Amino acid sequence: MATKRSNSKLTVCILSPHPLVLSEFERLLAKSQFKVILKQLESTLAPDLRTLDPPKANVYVVDAHAARPATGALLTNLLERCPESRLMVVGEQHSDANSFSMLRLGVKGLLTYVEARDQLIRALPLVAAGGFWVPRSVLSGFVDSILSGQGRRLKTDSVTNLSRREQEVLDSLLENLSNKEIASKLNIAERTVKFHVSNLLSKFGVRRRADLILLTFQRRMATP
Repeated sequence: MATKRSNSKLTVCILSPHPLVLSEFERLLAKSQFKVILKQLESTLAPDLRTLDPPKANVYVVDAHAARPATGALLTNLLERCPESRLMVVGEQHSDANSFSMLRLGVKGLLTYVEARDQLIRALPLVAAGGFWVPRSVLSGFVDSILSGQGRRLKTDSVTNLSRREQEVLDSLLENLSNKEIASKLNIAERTVKFHVSNLLSKFGVRRRADLILLTFQRRMATP
């Protein structure tokens, strides 16, 4: 295990059994403001990963190179031991079935190794704040699978009175943009973005940005 010091409050732990993968992640995050902890997994067996005692972090980035049951065991362990932390998974590719399974567990971010090169630094703060960094098609399909499987609808029919600016902020949230990025895109102050996000959460009756995104996808899929 190696530690990269930083003054940032955001601590990111990378977990992988492969030294070369850890080295590549360290290189990707070398210029970031995060505190990065590299944790090499000594075993890829599900029973061992189920009992692993991980370093404390705000976000865990899990290398999904191990077999699916082993990755699931590690994710479950992290969620139980560190319920306030957020999880991202990076792998060669993510099938819909595997993606849906991980999202149901509580994973917030899904990236391929290739995508991580360009997107990881931008994804980490959003995921740490409770948002999703998942391909839109995957997230839409995930919501659809939940609605089909459970036969229930979330409350959205009353949310029709969004202002133009609120709609612009909502559309930006669906693009996985941070408050700062939304402010730059819309040419408004970051505190104004926070004000609109707060209003949107209130109107949709949810507490988290992630739930707001899920609700919005449901509404759009339900619209003829």
